Amino acid sequence: MPDRPRLEEALGFLRTELATGQSEVTECTTRNAWLAFVCFGRKRFDTAPTSDSDGLLLQYGTYAFSGRPMFTVDLTRQFDVTDDDGEHHHFVQVHCELRYEPEADLDALGSFESWFFHDTDAHLEEWFAVMEGHLALVLDRMPSEIELYEGPV
Repeated sequence: MPDRPRLEEALGFLRTELATGQSEVTECTTRNAWLAFVCFGRKRFDTAPTSDSDGLLLQYGTYAFSGRPMFTVDLTRQFDVTDDDGEHHHFVQVHCELRYEPEADLDALGSFESWFFHDTDAHLEEWFAVMEGHLALVLDRMPSEIELYEGPV
C-alpha cells in the first residue's frame, strides 16, 4: 500500500514514539513505553492484507536471558516479509524490551503472552485495554534496562 510506511521504517517509528516527551529513552517509565507501543501498534505499515502479516505481541515473565534473572516485558511487532512472488519468506520482529530487577510481586505474575493480528475480526482497542490491565503492576515503574531491536525470525 503506497500510503503506508515501509517495514524498514518500523524500528525508527517506534524509537521516535519512545523519544516523544523524553530527554532520553533511559528515563522512560513503563507507561511511556506502553503508550509509545500503542501508537506504534495503531500505525499500519506496508504489509500484505492477510491475517498473519502484521501482529502485536505482549509477553512477560522472569527470565535470565542476560545471565541474571530479570522480570522482562517484551512489546513486539511482527511483520511477514514476502518474496517477489508474494509468498512468505520470513518474519521480522521489532522489540521493545523492558527489564526490571527481580521482586517477589513481579515474579508472582508468572509468565504471560498475548497476540493481536491486524486484518482479522479482533478489535485493537479492546486488546490494548486488556493488555494495559496485565501491565498494571509495572506501569508506573522505571525499568532498569530498555532495549530496542529488530531481527528476523
